[in-house]
Amino acid sequence: MNTSQPKKILLIDDDPRLRELVQRYLTEQGFSVDAFEDATRLDARLQRNRPSILLLDLMLPGEDGLAICRRLRAQGDTIPIIMLTARGDDIDRIIGLEMGADDYLPKPFNPRELLARINAVLRRQKEPSALAAPLTEGETFDFGEFRLEIANRKLLRDGQPVPLTNAEFALLRVFAGHPRVPLSRERLMELARGREHEAFDRSIDVQVSRLRKLIEDNSAEPRYLQTVWGFGYVFVPDGGER
Repeated sequence: MNTSQPKKILLIDDDPRLRELVQRYLTEQGFSVDAFEDATRLDARLQRNRPSILLLDLMLPGEDGLAICRRLRAQGDTIPIIMLTARGDDIDRIIGLEMGADDYLPKPFNPRELLARINAVLRRQKEPSALAAPLTEGETFDFGEFRLEIANRKLLRDGQPVPLTNAEFALLRVFAGHPRVPLSRERLMELARGREHEAFDRSIDVQVSRLRKLIEDNSAEPRYLQTVWGFGYVFVPDGGER
């Protein structure tokens, strides 16, 4: 990375060997990395010297990674979060995504894969995927009582901001750029996250579920984000039949 100001990364993991390895490797790649064994200083760190991304271990002493992620999202904090865990079951990954994590990496991992995940998340934060080209940067998209502002990366409901994580914004942008077009889970993943991201159908289901809770009056009977059974999803901006 050739930037005058290195991106700041905050790593919270109780494994000292992993902290040392990750901190050394990412520093060599041009990042500024702080590493802690628990989250006791997290809130103060976020206020005082906010990082660009948070690497968060699932199993931590005291407040665990899932609880931290859930708390930050409930507070409206949209800092990018990558969950790290030795538990690689799909259910753990799903729970992490449901709590609002942007990505999930099971241990043990290759540091180069972690670097790729970090760069992908930061790239999505800075520049919405070029694959989702139908909406331009200066454009807005209105549906129901909502307005999606692309340049500002904001969702407004009756003029009031609705907090979105980077992953939620990327996915909603894809839907808004393809109204009434049924999209498979694989295509949604490609458009929202790029080709470098691994296919994982259930993660799209989780993100759609989170979006429904934000924009639907009744997420069990969605008007806007409708299911195409056996295929994927379709965005119906007027809330009618597709």
